[in-house]
Amino acid sequence: MSASTLGLLSISSSIPSQTESKRLHSFRKSDVSVSFLIGTQLSVPPSSLKRIVLKRQSTIMTVLLSLPTTRSKDGSTENLPKWSARAIKSFAMAELEARKLKYPNTGTEALIMGILVEGTSLAAKFLRANGITLFKVREETVNLLGKSDLYFFSPEHPPLTEPAQRALDWAVDQKLKSGEGGEITTTHLLLGIWAQEESAGHKILESLGFNDEKAKELAKSMDKDIVLSFR
Repeated sequence: MSASTLGLLSISSSIPSQTESKRLHSFRKSDVSVSFLIGTQLSVPPSSLKRIVLKRQSTIMTVLLSLPTTRSKDGSTENLPKWSARAIKSFAMAELEARKLKYPNTGTEALIMGILVEGTSLAAKFLRANGITLFKVREETVNLLGKSDLYFFSPEHPPLTEPAQRALDWAVDQKLKSGEGGEITTTHLLLGIWAQEESAGHKILESLGFNDEKAKELAKSMDKDIVLSFR
């Protein structure tokens, strides 16, 4: 996130009458300035911007380290497929959804919710076109797995369940087998979840009308997602 995206936050207010304006004054303390005459203005000090940028970079790196990677025989990762930006964001959103439900792990059900929260991928659009929404998936998740203890707090990055890890591994393997260029997309991820037949994610998708025919239809666009990257 660049400093320019934060900039100066202005909250406009109506201009007071001449009598009231005599009682108005400007206040400035440290790096936060407030003017009661022209509204409220907040400026973010450079030190805060630096912390925000470092926090974002740290989050991205944590997510990347959680996703499976591939290596050649000599240990190099060059010319090997990478996860798309949408897939990375979907994974990050999956962790957040698991935390919202106070689950100790990020499961296949959370991965589906992460795809839907990200919302812009072909996989997410395909799910919504077939009536599979975030609300429905979340509801089916609670019905299937139940609610967590009220006083339980999930870790910042809930570890993957075994089925979720297998779904990610499946996505990587399928990309390698295809021999196609480009990145590992959210479509690979969604089909990886569907491939885990005993997983909560598969059962939820099935209960909402997803089936093998729809999986085959989605597979046709597996490598066609728009390429985005974090910069």
